[in-house]
Amino acid sequence: MFPMLTEFLNSSQQTLRASRYIGQGFMITLSHANRLPVTIQYPYEKLITSERFRGRIHFEFDKCIACEVCVRVCPIDLPVVDWKFESNIRKKRLLNYSIDFGICIFCGNCVEYCPTNCLSMTEEYELSTYDRHELNYNQIALGRLPVSIIDDYTIRTISSNSPQITNV
Repeated sequence: MFPMLTEFLNSSQQTLRASRYIGQGFMITLSHANRLPVTIQYPYEKLITSERFRGRIHFEFDKCIACEVCVRVCPIDLPVVDWKFESNIRKKRLLNYSIDFGICIFCGNCVEYCPTNCLSMTEEYELSTYDRHELNYNQIALGRLPVSIIDDYTIRTISSNSPQITNV
């Protein structure tokens, strides 16, 4: 009779321990229920990007000297620089500059090593298209200034640092 009693006590202790573990997990689940949601409603609420965010590259055509440093430091030799040597002034004249963002890895080497600072990273991250050929930006598309998220009054901005939601 004693072995049967000890088995019953052991099984009841295991049942109590299991119910305690289930109760602890349930309490953790309930404590998370009162938190603010982590996800955002993307088209209508957008995160404010950090200062060091590497988005679309902005290009200033007038500053470029066609030195091709950006091509040499790019791990995939991505920027396409077309230039013509002007023999009368003994300088290169930039004809065309383009970057294919479908291939770009946004490493920022071209921006970092550019001697004239004609390249800069913007906070623009909405580059998706239905056709991959639309991701090949020429100097006109690269020269377009990005629209700041903060200036758009139709979009609620959410700071990535704090969980507070601000309306602009």
